[in-house]
Amino acid sequence: MIYGAGVDVGSTQTKAVIIDSSRDIVARALQMTGANVSKAAENCYLEALKSAGMTRDQVGYVIGTGYGRYKVTFGDAQVTEISCHARGAHFMYPGTRTVIDIGGQDTKAIRVGSNGEVVDFSMNDKCAAGTGRFLSASAEVLDLSLDKIGPLSLEGKDPVRLSTVCTVFVESDIMSYLAQGRKTPDILAGVHRAIAARTMSLLQRIGMGPEYTMTGGVARNVGMIQALEEKLKAPLNHGADSHYMGAIGAALFALERSEAAARSKCEEAVLGGWDDGSVEKKK
Repeated sequence: MIYGAGVDVGSTQTKAVIIDSSRDIVARALQMTGANVSKAAENCYLEALKSAGMTRDQVGYVIGTGYGRYKVTFGDAQVTEISCHARGAHFMYPGTRTVIDIGGQDTKAIRVGSNGEVVDFSMNDKCAAGTGRFLSASAEVLDLSLDKIGPLSLEGKDPVRLSTVCTVFVESDIMSYLAQGRKTPDILAGVHRAIAARTMSLLQRIGMGPEYTMTGGVARNVGMIQALEEKLKAPLNHGADSHYMGAIGAALFALERSEAAARSKCEEAVLGGWDDGSVEKKK
């Protein structure tokens, strides 16, 4: 059996995935990235190996991706997170033509071809407006855990309108609405709608079209899924592995390179052992 591994080092969390030649995911691991990016990548990969009951030498190729991909010092190569998320989304949902990746520090809109290749993309890489960081800042102001704000936003009956999706000013906006007596679910519904509207502006730049697939950590937020589906007027593919999509794409790229290397070795062995009698043998 041939294996490939992908390590996706994000600004907030690091993910590792190992895939075998049957295209089955044999291991997943997730850890907080923290300050030591290289250590997070190493530890996450070791956790995935342990989960699969494997050793390093059983994995033919390792690819790093994400914000900290060059810190995957044990990796064989690096591939951008845009390519990896596109590939991972297409692998999990073959009909995918548009990928929405909302991460901790940026948001990406990716148009995908029929083979999972990147056709076009757009991202807000200048600031954390409308990203996972914006959601976590909103949760902090309201003294709520991040996993609570999505479900709570669904209870909103009269969503507020935020003047900005800037992470720096979200506290003053929310405090202002609280002073006016607005309910927390309505504030959170407004937060999620504001991010959805911001994401739509990115999608419109790339000529979006169905099927839509969401990747990244924010895909676990049910409020964000609903807000985006309302804007898209279409269902949004998402699931338990959405958070791992970048690592899955990287592992697929790694597996292909591992298989290519194995084929090359096999061909060399065959050619090395082939003799049509034209080679003079030493006496």
